[in-house]
Amino acid sequence: MYKADKKMCFGVIIGTRAYFNPDLAIDVRKELLRVLDECGYDYVILPEDATPTGSSSIETREDGLKVAAQFKQHREEIDGIIVALPNFGFEIGIINAIHEANLGVPVLVQAYDDYNDKVDLDHRRDAFCGKISVCNNLYQYGIPFSDTTLHTYDIYDPLVKADIIKFAGVCRVVNGLRHCRVGQIGTRPLGFNTCRASEKLLQKYGITVVPADLSEILYAAEKIADDDPEYIAKNKSIHEYAEVPANYEDKMPLVAKFGVAVDRWCAANVCDALAIQCWDSLEINFGCAPCVVMSMLSDKLIPSACETDIAGAVSMYALTLASCEASALMDWNNNFAQEREKCVCTHCGNYACGFVGNKNLKLAPLGVLGRTLGKVRTFGAVSAKVTEGDFTFFRISTDDTKGVIKAYLGEGEITNDPYGMDGCIAVTKVPNLQKLMKHICRNGFEHHVAACRTHVADILQDAIENYLGWDLYVHE
Repeated sequence: MYKADKKMCFGVIIGTRAYFNPDLAIDVRKELLRVLDECGYDYVILPEDATPTGSSSIETREDGLKVAAQFKQHREEIDGIIVALPNFGFEIGIINAIHEANLGVPVLVQAYDDYNDKVDLDHRRDAFCGKISVCNNLYQYGIPFSDTTLHTYDIYDPLVKADIIKFAGVCRVVNGLRHCRVGQIGTRPLGFNTCRASEKLLQKYGITVVPADLSEILYAAEKIADDDPEYIAKNKSIHEYAEVPANYEDKMPLVAKFGVAVDRWCAANVCDALAIQCWDSLEINFGCAPCVVMSMLSDKLIPSACETDIAGAVSMYALTLASCEASALMDWNNNFAQEREKCVCTHCGNYACGFVGNKNLKLAPLGVLGRTLGKVRTFGAVSAKVTEGDFTFFRISTDDTKGVIKAYLGEGEITNDPYGMDGCIAVTKVPNLQKLMKHICRNGFEHHVAACRTHVADILQDAIENYLGWDLYVHE
């Protein structure tokens, strides 16, 4: 399991080359470490006097091996490697450091600007050219890497910090997904072929599915005593999280005990995300809906997907890793009149408070199932209207026929348009929505889509295209 909430740590390599003034690395080292400190990140870097050139800068193969040995000692801490080029940099030392360390983490390559009035032999950098050489070596060795916004930039440019923050997100997504454990509580509902997923394809990329029969969780819930401290605390926390109608108070013991049982199972099995059989065995055989339990888990950054949608849970987790915020699983559900770039995205009631963007959450019976099973047996859904603002949408799908994981990704906005439907409602606006819907239908994607409330498409695109190698469509 990758600890998504751990303090980020980067291995730092400062490159130099004999023809250039090694003193040029001093300011870069100082400013780069200042930025990392400002962001709250840890780092592993050679002492300034560890190499002949000083400033932690490496030049020879031997220098690179020193870095590799240091990185190996901190293998469990390092999330990514930052290569900083104050000047041209000697690619042999750099590539040996990364290759011999063999950490398998993302790599960011930075290079810094020359100044037109300082291109004499004492002051020139040539990092513009040197970056190409370093990237060429990474390509030859089959080591994937991330690039910066600009090919080179001034050492004090705000983009330095912005690129590092983005890179941290890439590291979280890549490392998190490669060590992800998805809890599957219950089987896929009979009426949802669309929620099929291949455990073997997911495992190929380090994503492990941990299954439990729904009966195990229901039995555990039934065994919880009314004086159990965890049950009492859970009941209290649900009341603080959402408004509970007085006429449904007698249903709260079932909801809260189910929540405790799920929490315990999730902790015992070290799950990063969950996919729960919410339809409709739980309502029939236990007498409540699990939606608020799922909502609260997602709000604690343990994404919880409906209808045992394992691929949906992975999609949610990727967004949570990228944004460090709660994600949600939505249906692309309704057109919005004749406004063809708008879509009403709903689910019965699983959206996290952090995703909704306000605290106006109320518990209610499920709408659709309530009509067939009765309101009493389907209580526990969240009713909420999502606040307007930015959002990123993302979906993976395991394509067994082609033997690949495929995905689509894009950004849009959630509007403040009213919409008279129960459950959780988000009225979305996505540029060229009709093109996106054609891609979804033509390529066999599911009707579920994961979303988070900030723009992180660039992070996910870098993580997927450069490191995970999934088939990705980026919607524009």
